Amino acid sequence: MDNTTTLTFTMTAYDVLENYKNELFTIFLLLYVVTIILNLLFIIVVKQNKELHMPMHVFTCMLSINEMYGSTALLPAIMSLLMSETHEIPVMWCQAQVYLLHTYASGEFSVLAVMGYDRYVAICNPLHYHNIMSASKVNKLIALTVLWPYIMFGCLYSLTLQLSFCGKFIPKLYCVNMELVKNSCSSVSHISTVGLIFILLLIVPQLLMIVFSYVKILRVCLKLRINGLKTCIPHLLSLLNYTIGSLFEIAQTRLNISHVAAEARMFLSLYFIIIIPIVNPLLYGLGTQRIRLLILKMSIRKRSHQ
Repeated sequence: MDNTTTLTFTMTAYDVLENYKNELFTIFLLLYVVTIILNLLFIIVVKQNKELHMPMHVFTCMLSINEMYGSTALLPAIMSLLMSETHEIPVMWCQAQVYLLHTYASGEFSVLAVMGYDRYVAICNPLHYHNIMSASKVNKLIALTVLWPYIMFGCLYSLTLQLSFCGKFIPKLYCVNMELVKNSCSSVSHISTVGLIFILLLIVPQLLMIVFSYVKILRVCLKLRINGLKTCIPHLLSLLNYTIGSLFEIAQTRLNISHVAAEARMFLSLYFIIIIPIVNPLLYGLGTQRIRLLILKMSIRKRSHQ
């Protein structure tokens, strides 16, 4: 690294995509449009049908809003860099991308944790569900899921903004916090320590809530011999989907996977911002019989009015 302060980063992962950039641009654009349509459709169906105005569906709408936020924050930027001749991004934009990516990821986990708690109350305390999950309680949980990740990552992000950069290359399709730290010419020992603390604060409370919820659910199901886990399948699949995306992201950032084919590395990078936002509305929308029927009724009603 030299002593010149970096003004732009070069995203080297785009070099191997140069021969396919037009085709990939079209694919990314289609995936982005599909993501927005699926999540908007789910929100509209829930909003227009009072029978779906339940805490679980409210939380799922939050999940859809967060997924549109993440996709909109990252995919257009990726498409722009893909068509760029130099694949360069200003440091300020890269820092903004870091904030958007990490708040999207931590927000997703927070909503999934609250949804796990909702399943626990519904299965373990069904007679008191509406008293426990009152409108006031739901509003507090919504506020918590929105504020907690933004405050916790905001504290970590304030440290990242203090860095100066000498490195110029990021071997990814988008910016992540660890790559900024790697390119820094500032002392990062204190940032690594403080960063670990804030990451634990971002992850551990939600993880404990999910583990607590499912331990209680399993106990009740085994004790009463009920098949309550069936209603948890969409949530469990969403958690699995999120975990896979997180592991792929960790492998990209923390491990040396240069021996992996470039196309595979691209898929690993994009899983978190393409696959997750598309799969979740399908799980909770088309994967739920009641919502499938409502979508069918809405489409029939619309055709009859034409």
